[in-house]
Amino acid sequence: MGLYGIRACLAGKYVQRSLCTTCNSLSPNANKAAPKVTPLSKILIANRGEIACRVIRSAKRLGIQTVAVYSDADRNAMHVDMADSAIRLGPASSVESYLRQDKVLEAAFRTGAQAIHPGYGFLSENVEFAELCSKEGIIFIGPPASAIRDMGIKSTSKHIMSAAGVPVIHGYHGVDQTDERLRHEAEKIGFPLMIKAVRGGGGKGMRIALTPSEFETQLESAKREAQKSFGDQVMLLERYVERPRHVEVQVFGDKYDNYVYLFERDCSVQRRHQKIIEEAPGPGISSETRKQLGEAAVRAARAVGYVGAGTVEFIMDPQQNFFFMEMNTRLQVEHPVSEMITNTDLVEWQLRVASGEPLPLDQSQIHLNGHAFEARIYAEEPKNNFLPGAGPLLHLTTPKPSSDVRVETGVAQGDVVSVFYDPMIAKLVVWSSDRASALRKLRSCLSEYNIVGLNTNVDFLMQLSSHPKFIEGDVHTDFISQHHGDLFPNKPVTDSLVSQAVLASILNEVNVSSSQQGSTRDPYNPFASYSMARFNLNYQKNVKLTCQDNTYEVRVTSCGNGLYKLKVGQSEEIDVTAKLSESDNVISIELSANGEISKSRVVFLNGNVHLFTKDGSVAFSMEKPSFLTKLGHGNVQQGGAVAPMPGIIEKILVKDGEEVKVGQPLLVMIAMKMEYVIRAPESGVVEKVNYKVGDSVAKNAALVRFVSTDKK
Repeated sequence: MGLYGIRACLAGKYVQRSLCTTCNSLSPNANKAAPKVTPLSKILIANRGEIACRVIRSAKRLGIQTVAVYSDADRNAMHVDMADSAIRLGPASSVESYLRQDKVLEAAFRTGAQAIHPGYGFLSENVEFAELCSKEGIIFIGPPASAIRDMGIKSTSKHIMSAAGVPVIHGYHGVDQTDERLRHEAEKIGFPLMIKAVRGGGGKGMRIALTPSEFETQLESAKREAQKSFGDQVMLLERYVERPRHVEVQVFGDKYDNYVYLFERDCSVQRRHQKIIEEAPGPGISSETRKQLGEAAVRAARAVGYVGAGTVEFIMDPQQNFFFMEMNTRLQVEHPVSEMITNTDLVEWQLRVASGEPLPLDQSQIHLNGHAFEARIYAEEPKNNFLPGAGPLLHLTTPKPSSDVRVETGVAQGDVVSVFYDPMIAKLVVWSSDRASALRKLRSCLSEYNIVGLNTNVDFLMQLSSHPKFIEGDVHTDFISQHHGDLFPNKPVTDSLVSQAVLASILNEVNVSSSQQGSTRDPYNPFASYSMARFNLNYQKNVKLTCQDNTYEVRVTSCGNGLYKLKVGQSEEIDVTAKLSESDNVISIELSANGEISKSRVVFLNGNVHLFTKDGSVAFSMEKPSFLTKLGHGNVQQGGAVAPMPGIIEKILVKDGEEVKVGQPLLVMIAMKMEYVIRAPESGVVEKVNYKVGDSVAKNAALVRFVSTDKK
C-alpha cells in the first residue's frame, strides 16, 4: 500500500505521520500532539510463567528493573526468582490473584513501577484495565483501550475491517441473541457453521456445528464457556471454511502513526481450536500473497489507531484467498518465530514504543531471513483427546539453547504444572536457513526434550513434524483429524528397546550398589559388586518388566568383559554388549547386537526405566519383588464416572437417585480454562454425586457413583 509521510523531528529522530492512500485519510492518531518520551527504568509484569520470564530477559538487557507478581501457587516460580522484586497477589485461583486489577495496580504503586506489561492472557486484552492504568498514570505496555475495545468485540471489528478494505467473511453479528433468531440466521448461512463468542479468543467459546441437529447443543456449550471465560455469552455466526489455513500477520505501530508488518506465521495445525505448532513464514505462500497479507494487516491496525505489538489473524482457503478473522491486541505466544526470521526483539520494541520512542525500523528495513518453527510443549494426553494434565516435573532435560535454538519456559525440574493455569511447559523455537533444515532441527531438538512425571505432547510433536504431508507444507486446521491414524500409530515395543531397558536397569543397579558397597571397578560387569559376585561362573538373572500393558520376560546372562546373552520371551538368545555413560547430567545407554548399535537416553525413577530415542519415548516398569508387592493395596473398581484430568467442578446436571442413560451429561468440569462435559459411561441410577460446584478434583477421582442398569 502506498504511503507518504509528513516528517517531524523528536529527540533527534525522524518519525512519520502516515496518510493512507487507500482511504485518503489520516489514521485515528494522526492529529494528536507529539507524544512525550518517558524512558522506562522499572516495569511490572502482570503475568506468570514463560511470558513473564521472556519479558524480564529483554528488560534486564535494556537495564530496566523488573517487578514480578505471584499467586500462592507460584511463590517459588521461575519468574519470581528472575525478577528484581516480587509482590504477592493472593491465592492460587487466577480470579483471586492475576485477574485482580486493584492488586496489580497496588503492586505497581508500591514498587514505583512506571509501566505494566500484561504479557498474554489474564489482563492483556482487558479494556477496563488498560483504561484504569491510563487514569492512574501508569503506562500500559500495549495498545490504547479504544483499540482493544474495537477489536475485542468480533461483530464491531468485522464492520471496522470491512470499512478499511480488509477482506471479511460475512455472517450474523446482530444484537438479537435469542435462540430462535440464532437458529434462523444459522439456517440462512448454512452448515457447517462456526459459532464464536464475540469476546472470545484462544479457542474458548468457539464451536463448530456440522449439521443443523448439532446446532443447539454446540450453541449452549459455546455460551457456557464464553460466560465463564469472558463474562459475556453474545455469539456471532459465520460460515465455516473447509480445509482452511490459519495465517496471521505480526504488526507493530507507534505513537507517530508509523506501521509495519513483520511477515506472516502459519498456525494451522491445532487441537481443540488451539495452536500447537507454528512456523514463519507460511509454507507455500507466494510473495504476492505475502505482501497483500501484510498490507491488509497494516490497514487493520491503522483503522483502530493501534500502538504496539498486535496480530491480525486470517482464514485462508486452498486458493490463498484470505479473510479477516480477528485481531489479538497483545503479544502472541508464537511471537518468537517472527523474531527469528526478522532478527528483532519484539519485547524490546514494545518497551521502546510504550516509552514514546518511534519504531526502530521502517518497512523497507525489515527483511525476511530463513525459516523458524515453534513447538508448544504441553502437559496433556494426546491419545486421550489432548486432555490437559498437571503434576510434578520429576525429571526435565532440554536441548541446549543457542543463537538458533530457544527454549522459552517458566518452569524447571522439580516444579509443578498447576491445575489452576495453562498447562504449557515450554516453547521450543528453532531457526535455519530454509524450511527443510529448520524442520530437521526441530525434530532433533524434540528428541532432546525429556520429561518424566506427567504426560506430555512431545512424542506427538515428533510424530507430527515427521509426517510426509507436514514436511510438504500441506497444512490446514483439520490436519490432525485427517491424519489421525498416522499421527497416533501403534508402535511396537521392539526387542532392542526391551533389551536396553533391562541392561540399563541392571547397570544402574550395579553403579548404585558399587557406590555404596565397593566395586571391582569393572564398568561392564553388572554382577561385579562384592555382594553379588560369583567368581568363575556366568551369572544368570531373570527379569520381568511391563510396557504399554504388555509383560516381557527376559533372561540375562553376564559373560564378563561387557558381554551378555539375552533372551527376550520366545525370541532366540543373542549376544549383546552394553554400557552406560553420562555427559552433561544426561545418562545414555549404548547397546550393540547383531552388528547394530542402538543408543537411547535413560532416566531411572521410582523403579521405572524411561528411554528417550530419536523416534520418541517409552517407559518400562520393572517388576517389584513379591514381598514389596504384597505390601500394596489392590485397586478397587466401582461403577461411576471419573475425572479424566485434574479440574474444578463447574456445573452439576444430575442429582442423587436420578436415572441416567449412557452418554447423558452428568456434570461439567473446567480444566486449564476449558470446559469438559462428563457423561455417563453406562445407563444406571445415580447413587451419589460426590462433589459440589467449585470443588477441585484430582485425575481419576470418582465424580458420580451410580448403580448400572445395563448389567441387570
